[in-house]
Amino acid sequence: MSELRERSTKKLAELKAYLEKKVVEDEEEIRTLRSFLEVIDLLLTERSYRRVEVPKTLAETTKKQETPPQSIRTISGVVLADMHVDGPNLRVVPGEGMKFDTNTPPFRPFLLGKVLEPMQKKDEEAVRKGGLSPDRVLSFDLDQQGNLLKQLHVKNYGDETRLSEIKNAVRWTFRKMYEKTVGT
Repeated sequence: MSELRERSTKKLAELKAYLEKKVVEDEEEIRTLRSFLEVIDLLLTERSYRRVEVPKTLAETTKKQETPPQSIRTISGVVLADMHVDGPNLRVVPGEGMKFDTNTPPFRPFLLGKVLEPMQKKDEEAVRKGGLSPDRVLSFDLDQQGNLLKQLHVKNYGDETRLSEIKNAVRWTFRKMYEKTVGT
């Protein structure tokens, strides 16, 4: 009787190890699938957003009126924030009821540290080399209440390519921050 019990205990332990391994594999696959969905969602968002007129020069860009805000949404449609473009400036305002802590990664390490700060340094270098006017240097500031983001202001974003790069980085960052706040 004890040999039968020992064998069944061994089988249960093997089954448990198999299930634990399977759960880890399935979680990895789910993360990969979510990543694919995020990329597809980003591509669909970019392709469905069309401008009536694309300015050819920075001078035309600065004359342009504020465009309607573009919402950053989760795959399920939750509005995370609105992006407002007004001439050479971009403003990001968290959606109603959204509370984003500016210390939640990837906000500071990625959005500020890997995207906006390098753009600012590149512009400052262009000013030193005489290729850019000092009043055209990208700058950004945070409007916060405590650690909660109220608005992100980006001034002098540059050309349309750079604007697109900033929008994509903002979209990805806010989605990742939201995932962390809801525990996904």
